[in-house]
Amino acid sequence: MRAGAWGRREFVALAGAAAAVPRIARAAAWPTRPVRIICPLAAGGGIDTTARILGAQLGEIWGQRVVVENRPGASGNVAAEFVAHAEPDGYTVYIPSFFHTTNHYLFETTPYDAIADFAPVTLIALYPLVMVVPNSSPAHSVQEFIAYAKTRTLSFASSGHGSSLHLAAELFKRSAGIEMTHVPYRGAAVAFADLIPGRVDVMINFTSSSLPLVRQGQLRALAVTTAKRIAVAPELPTMAEAGVAGAEVSSWAAFLVPAKTPRDIVERIHDGTVRALGDPAVKEKLENGGAVIVGSQPAELRAFLIAELDKWGRVIKAANIRMQ
Repeated sequence: MRAGAWGRREFVALAGAAAAVPRIARAAAWPTRPVRIICPLAAGGGIDTTARILGAQLGEIWGQRVVVENRPGASGNVAAEFVAHAEPDGYTVYIPSFFHTTNHYLFETTPYDAIADFAPVTLIALYPLVMVVPNSSPAHSVQEFIAYAKTRTLSFASSGHGSSLHLAAELFKRSAGIEMTHVPYRGAAVAFADLIPGRVDVMINFTSSSLPLVRQGQLRALAVTTAKRIAVAPELPTMAEAGVAGAEVSSWAAFLVPAKTPRDIVERIHDGTVRALGDPAVKEKLENGGAVIVGSQPAELRAFLIAELDKWGRVIKAANIRMQ
């Protein structure tokens, strides 16, 4: 081609390259100021701890301070609404949990769309649950528990109405074809005070707080609710192995950002988070807190959220559970 003569192909290529320059420059520049992680729960809980462990490591990776900002209220709705309407510039990151995909069905309305108003970054980790019964229970397996439950109406404890522990037990009883009476408590610690002496019959609770009591001989564990056996208790069968299909459930933590956050910045947040999750010290701290580390791709997180919405929508509607 002679000098000065431009074809359509060369023009399109040049235009594309020019358009890419601002995106590359923006990603290279980000972050130029502190990044905040919005936590929907009060300080001191599992999700808050996860946010702070990751935030400290991400601050080193990005060369900017990462601040955890707690915005509790309305089972996560306060924080989710705040992030959904935040500036989509990569400086506001949300760390939701289980309730992000249940609130749509538990509440009459929510001021955000759990999928459309957020861009997925990564599924950080899963938090397995375990089915535990008092030592006085005649059930030494899930099938023995089901047989026992068919002879009388048993009760199950949870950390509160509409909580992940409540819904996990609702999913189990429907999958097992049994009926049980829900006894909500203000937290798992209070529930243990009635479970250990047998004033309630069963609880599906986090492995991090249940397994120490099992190892101290205060409770008996029957099965975990994960798809695979877990490393911290490999002797325990999964629900599927115990003969109850469809009772798989874990709580979880993820990173989301406002929906219109540029893809290149989403990728920077994703890559930094996966790198942080691979750090041995971070990994050890999270696993000591009961986490099974994931570090998914954004598309995998989106599919996970949609599947969770579908599953819990069916459970909540069938059980007619509503938050007041």
